[in-house]
Amino acid sequence: MTVQVTIIGLGQLGASFGLALGEYKDQITRFGVDTDPVQAQKAQKMGAVEKVHPRYSDAVKDADVVILAVPLDEVEDTVKSIAPDLREGSVILDTSPLKVAVFELIKTLLPEDRYFVSFMPTLNPAYLHETETGTDSAHVDLFKNGLVVTACPPNTHADAVRLADDLAHLIGARPFYVDPYESDGLMAAVDLLPRLTSAALLNALSNQPGWREAEKLTGRAFYSSTVTLLQEDSSKPDVLYIYNRENVVRVLDNLIASLTSIRDAIAEGNSESLAKLLKKMHSLRDEWWKQRQLGNWEKKVEQPEIPSAGERFGRLFGIRPRKGKKND
Repeated sequence: MTVQVTIIGLGQLGASFGLALGEYKDQITRFGVDTDPVQAQKAQKMGAVEKVHPRYSDAVKDADVVILAVPLDEVEDTVKSIAPDLREGSVILDTSPLKVAVFELIKTLLPEDRYFVSFMPTLNPAYLHETETGTDSAHVDLFKNGLVVTACPPNTHADAVRLADDLAHLIGARPFYVDPYESDGLMAAVDLLPRLTSAALLNALSNQPGWREAEKLTGRAFYSSTVTLLQEDSSKPDVLYIYNRENVVRVLDNLIASLTSIRDAIAEGNSESLAKLLKKMHSLRDEWWKQRQLGNWEKKVEQPEIPSAGERFGRLFGIRPRKGKKND
C-alpha cells in the first residue's frame, strides 16, 4: 500500500513537489490536476506525477495528502470543490503566502476530520534569480535546504502537523513553525513590499515626460529593480495586498520613512551620512546573501534522533480514519 499525494496546480511549485517526491515512487503515488490541460500534460511527461485527472473529485477521493499549489485567489473555490470528496483523515497542505486570511476563508468549508495546514516553502537560493513560474521552471531540488513555513488553524490534529513535518523533510527542506499573524507580517516585509516597490518605481518613471527617452538607457539597475513584477502568477494579484493590508501599510510607511531620510541627506548634500548608510546596506546585503546560501539559520544545538524515510512513510499513514481526540 502506498501513500497517495494529489497535487492541485502543476506550475513550478506543484510540479517541483511532484519531482521531489518522485524519489519515493515505490511508497508514494502522485496524482495531479490542473485547470490548464497543457500544463498538466507537461507535468506528467516530465515525471512530476504518475497520472493526471481531469476532475478534482477523482483526483482527491482517495488522497491521503492534497497539496494546493494554486494562486491565493483560487484557494477558496478550490477547497469548496474538493471538500465533499475528501477522505476522512486527509490533510490539505496549502502553499499560499498568507495564513490568517486563508484560515478565515476555509474554516467553515472542510468537513470534520479533514485537516488544513499552511505549508509555504522557501526556494533553493540557486533558483532565486528565475522569474518563470510555469511547469517548465520546475526543479527536483527547488526546495532543497530551504524552509517550509508551517502554520495550523486551532485544534488541528497532531498527526496532521507531524505529516506536514515529514513531507517537508522528504522534499529536502525543514519545517519552520510560525504564528500565522507573525508570518503575515514577515511576508509583507520580504515578499509583498519588494513587489510594490517595483510597481511604484515603474509608475514614477513611466509618468515622467522623458520616459520614452529614458527607457532606451535602462540597464541592470532598472532590470533588477523591476523584475519582481514578472513573478505574479495570479489574475488577481491585488488580493495579496488587500487581504494583508494592515501589515502592507505598515511596511510601506517604513519604506517611505527610509526614502525620506535618504532624500533629505541628498538634498542637504550630506555626503558623510549618505556614504555611511550605503556602506552599511552593502554590508547587510552581502551578509544576508551568504547566510541565505548556507541556509544554516539556527545555532547548533543537540538534535533529536531524525526518523528514517521508512519511519516517515509509516507516519504518513498514521492519520488514516480512526477515532481520537484533537489537540487544542
